[in-house]
Amino acid sequence: MSQCAIALGSNLGDSLTILETAINCLKEIPESEFISCSKWYRTKPVGPPQPDYINGCAVFSVQLTPQELLIKLLEIEQKFGRTREIYWGPRTLDLDIILYDDLILETASLQIPHPRMRERAFVLVPLAQIAPFWIDPVTKLNISELLGKIDISGVESLTPQPPLPVGEGE
Repeated sequence: MSQCAIALGSNLGDSLTILETAINCLKEIPESEFISCSKWYRTKPVGPPQPDYINGCAVFSVQLTPQELLIKLLEIEQKFGRTREIYWGPRTLDLDIILYDDLILETASLQIPHPRMRERAFVLVPLAQIAPFWIDPVTKLNISELLGKIDISGVESLTPQPPLPVGEGE
């Protein structure tokens, strides 16, 4: 089996419910096995003016080819009413293959690793939470190292840090 990292995002509708339901849909893909999912993060949008996103990442083992996996992801996006009217515009659900083992692939419909992952905090922050040592096959840096090279100020965890016990952190 191959391991793949999938980025999830939503900024239209009940985004948290959409993303949680999308994870369940991903878990139902034949010939795949769920490994882990990051926390959810509120992030500033890239592109035209639009609401903030909620983003996260998940890791799966799959026996599908990258192209077969892409078809499954597009089917899930369509199930949630995804339209592609505005480039980098708002969306009910966005699913992207970020990494697939150590594969480097460029076709008309798919590029792996995702071509903009290295500059996107909304991808690297959640991915570093669940796969910090996964090596980007292009730069040969791991996800934590890539994360250290970008500004993450626009990424806010939706899961608050638990309070420190009395007397600690003072």
